[in-house]
Amino acid sequence: MVFLGQFPALTGATMNIREGEVVLVKGPNGAGKSTLLRLCAGLLPMRSGTGTVLNFDLRTQRMELRAHIGLLGHRTGLYPDLTVSENLKFWAHAYGANNIEVDKAKAFLGLNDRLGSVQVQNLSEGQRRRTSFALLLIKRPSIWLLDEPYAGLDSDGRELVNSSILQASELGTTILIASHEIDKIGSSQERTLLVKGGRIVNDSSQDSER
Repeated sequence: MVFLGQFPALTGATMNIREGEVVLVKGPNGAGKSTLLRLCAGLLPMRSGTGTVLNFDLRTQRMELRAHIGLLGHRTGLYPDLTVSENLKFWAHAYGANNIEVDKAKAFLGLNDRLGSVQVQNLSEGQRRRTSFALLLIKRPSIWLLDEPYAGLDSDGRELVNSSILQASELGTTILIASHEIDKIGSSQERTLLVKGGRIVNDSSQDSER
């Protein structure tokens, strides 16, 4: 069970996600989708129940878990007064990535030399989203947790995001996506969780086993 303030935000959520799966987390606003992703990222404490992510205990090893998780949420994690390139190089150094990996991520997400020299505070929402997604490619986390990843993106940007999701999944990355904007990614390892009232009320993988 997870509380926000004094109110339970996630209760009775039972799931087992395998390596390399792409999981679409669906549900109405306020259902608990973002809370579920933040719990899996080690950002929220569990008040009751048990859970592990990558063999890290969600009640006692949340700090250790965070280094292995890539969370793309409503906060970009970017420094607004730094340029795109400066942000990517700063985080690449923190993640132990090199300049070649930075250049590959920039090229893949369409962050050309002109955009690279622009301060983040002067980017459009879609450009900031692409820059945040480039951080995921640079960090190379074992799990991607994507909260409304298509926000602000045009059709080309959405195709790039889907391509990176599929490529990462094929390499064994596990990906959870909370989104109102898409119902299917196209991965052979795809499934859907429906969340309502802080509970997982339907799991498409269980439906397929019946």
